[in-house]
Amino acid sequence: MKNKRFILVFLSLSFTSLSAQGIEFFHGTWAEALEKAKTEERLIFVDAFAAWCGPCKRMAAQTFPDPKAGEFFNANFVNMKIDMEKPENAEFAGKYPVNSYPTLMFIDAAGKIVMKEVGGKNVEQLLETGKKALGKNDKSVDFEKKYAEGDRDPKMLFDYVRSLNAAGKPSLKITNEYLNTQQDLTTEFNLKFILEGAVDADSRVFDLLVKNRSKVVAVSSEEAVNARVEKACKNTVAKAIEFKNKTLLDEAKAKMKAGNPSRSTAFAYEADMNYAKAVKDPGMFLKTAKAYQKTEVKSNSAKLHDLVVTLVRAFPEDKKVQKQAEVWAKSAAENGGLAEYWMTLAGVYKLQGIKVKARKAAEFARQELTEKDAMLKEKIQYFLDSLEG
Repeated sequence: MKNKRFILVFLSLSFTSLSAQGIEFFHGTWAEALEKAKTEERLIFVDAFAAWCGPCKRMAAQTFPDPKAGEFFNANFVNMKIDMEKPENAEFAGKYPVNSYPTLMFIDAAGKIVMKEVGGKNVEQLLETGKKALGKNDKSVDFEKKYAEGDRDPKMLFDYVRSLNAAGKPSLKITNEYLNTQQDLTTEFNLKFILEGAVDADSRVFDLLVKNRSKVVAVSSEEAVNARVEKACKNTVAKAIEFKNKTLLDEAKAKMKAGNPSRSTAFAYEADMNYAKAVKDPGMFLKTAKAYQKTEVKSNSAKLHDLVVTLVRAFPEDKKVQKQAEVWAKSAAENGGLAEYWMTLAGVYKLQGIKVKARKAAEFARQELTEKDAMLKEKIQYFLDSLEG
């Protein structure tokens, strides 16, 4: 049990995976991040750090990879890590100067700072900070007052729904109330309202979005529609998991196929794996993971590595899962050659109690280290030392 606890911690500290385990950081430009935040109606969370900063390293190693942090921050923010001392980030550093590291900033799509805090945080503290930022960005209260006073101006209702969505509050009632008063749903304003209001795949509004997809794209963009479709389908998957309702799960997958066919196959596998994990069904999980690997991951070492981490985190004590993780981890390490891939293989071996192979894989990892792997170097030594304990 001690070994299993160790390797779960090790994997959690080291890697993120495709099932929202750990905070996923956006790697585009700042302009692209602002556009993404606007399209997805989210705040941008910025970890403003310096390479030499000790608390920054601790957060990177211990806080950001935690599944609880990933679940909350991936759902609510566009996340970015910005090294404030790198020349390529000078423009950002000039606009958003900091005096201490790490500085955690929450910035809206217009580039305005909503909240800023200084200092390293553990997982619970970071979650508290994120929730506080969402609260500060909640503009729905003003619209709620107008609504209660009887204001039914279409623009006000649209802004009310938008603010509710941004704050993560239910908005479907307001959307349906407005759309039910409209005879022509294909006006530009109403099409935009449908796009904004389609927050759940299991809803009439989502069906209207799919039915009028080309018209909605014409008044917005392909990217905006695809983002809304996926977000709505994920919300329905979340409900399926909450209520352990497979009918809702199947509906979410069917709605994704109708709304964004090019993403539907991968989405279905990801939804099934998340559901299987939630209902503690390792058989369903492993069967789905194998199908996902065969059709979506194939021999891609990076994706295969991520799939291994997903397997181990979901069902660390299941022998069949361990064995499949070993096969894929070995393939990723031998073909990808990266130090982190070898360390994942080492972790899987240790999880199975095969210390000789675990040590050998860790030694391979040490041989593959690059100058950018300073933190991983420390973890490899810690791992090797643990084999002696």
